[in-house]
Amino acid sequence: MQLTQALSSLIAAVPAPMALHPRRGGRVTAFDGMTVQASGIELPVGSVCGVGPLEVPAELIGFRDGRALFMGLAALGAVVPGASVLPLGSEPRAQVGAALFGRIIDGSGRPLDNGPRIATSAFWPLEAAVGNPLRRSSVTRPIDVGVRAINGLLTLGVGQRIGIMAGSGVGKSVLLGMMVRNVTADVVVVALIGERGREISDFVASQLDDVARARTIIVAVAANEAPLLRVRGVMRATAIAEYFRSLGRSVVLIVDSLTRVAHAQREIALALGETQGSRGYPASALALLPRLVERAGNDGASGGAITAIYTVLADGDDMNDPVVDTARGVLDGHIVLSRGVAQRGLYPAIDISASVSRVMADIVSPEHGRAAARFRRAHALVEENRDLVLMGAYSHGADPELDVALALRATMEAYRAQPRDQVCGMDEAVDSLGRAGFADEPEDAVPAAGEA
Repeated sequence: MQLTQALSSLIAAVPAPMALHPRRGGRVTAFDGMTVQASGIELPVGSVCGVGPLEVPAELIGFRDGRALFMGLAALGAVVPGASVLPLGSEPRAQVGAALFGRIIDGSGRPLDNGPRIATSAFWPLEAAVGNPLRRSSVTRPIDVGVRAINGLLTLGVGQRIGIMAGSGVGKSVLLGMMVRNVTADVVVVALIGERGREISDFVASQLDDVARARTIIVAVAANEAPLLRVRGVMRATAIAEYFRSLGRSVVLIVDSLTRVAHAQREIALALGETQGSRGYPASALALLPRLVERAGNDGASGGAITAIYTVLADGDDMNDPVVDTARGVLDGHIVLSRGVAQRGLYPAIDISASVSRVMADIVSPEHGRAAARFRRAHALVEENRDLVLMGAYSHGADPELDVALALRATMEAYRAQPRDQVCGMDEAVDSLGRAGFADEPEDAVPAAGEA
């Protein structure tokens, strides 16, 4: 009797299995080719739902007249009125961990390299909460990127955010490849956003060697993918970089390109009906840029850092393009690639006069800073008077400083030029400045006390 009562009490204490409730969703009421309108949805913006019988993923991007607006993360195909719209998950997160090294994934985290499924149990929010700016430590150490002109004249720092401003066809991808292979970092995360499919495969095949591939994670979203997937691609790459920074690692994040991310956000904003602003960019398209950039930098708590390099395409070589102008305002410097320099056969085609690293003065020695300033001054004199000299209108001796600069012109061009397969470390770049004639001049000897 007592045993029967004990068993009855034990059975009663076991919770009953949860009843299986259908997912609460809605129904399609309208579709215009870009956005799906659905009724019956009570979810926050950013939620992902499956549309139609195949449950094609679509993200909730806003509301209009009491209806939810969705945009597909993939081609939605044939959408019929009344099709189901069912929630697929919770907060968007990115898989993170060491299993990502050497892999190529898309904006949804799926492998693109025909490798095995990525097995990792760690996750990081695609868009983490805004951190306290006072936790960000200053940029105090230089980072070696293996490119002589950058190391010597535009020195970058660990935790800096730099932009590479360039038009099309001036060697941007080659410069990025040099930096990916040669930069001094624990982890390199590369986001190829909005590129042609051929460019993605060419970058992986020609710009990465086996050593660089082992520490590199690539997030690739081609130009034909949905705009939301392109935005999610850069968010995923940034989330992966944030995870490794939280472990105290030195991370280099390369995004190619910030302009195509802004283009994707523009498509989303126009589909929502936002008002167009400068050059057709709605406010939200340009507001996305500082949200991305501010996620990089040094973390004072973990000691880790994200050094971010963003390429910015200048449409029609216009350096006053809204995206270029916005990026300049939120970055810690910019490197301008010039078509004119490229046409003279100088690669990397860096326009020294138009480029600046805002942290260089704080992270290099005084001797290095003075040598770089002399180089930039001499280079500026040569460029400003190039047409005058070519026309034969300048007479030697009219300006002694210009005469010295013209005498060093060949040396300066040799310093700036670097083959793609050559590596130039930080120490070598600084020493080369001295050998080129830009080091401090030795002070005149002072007679000792008592000497004549």
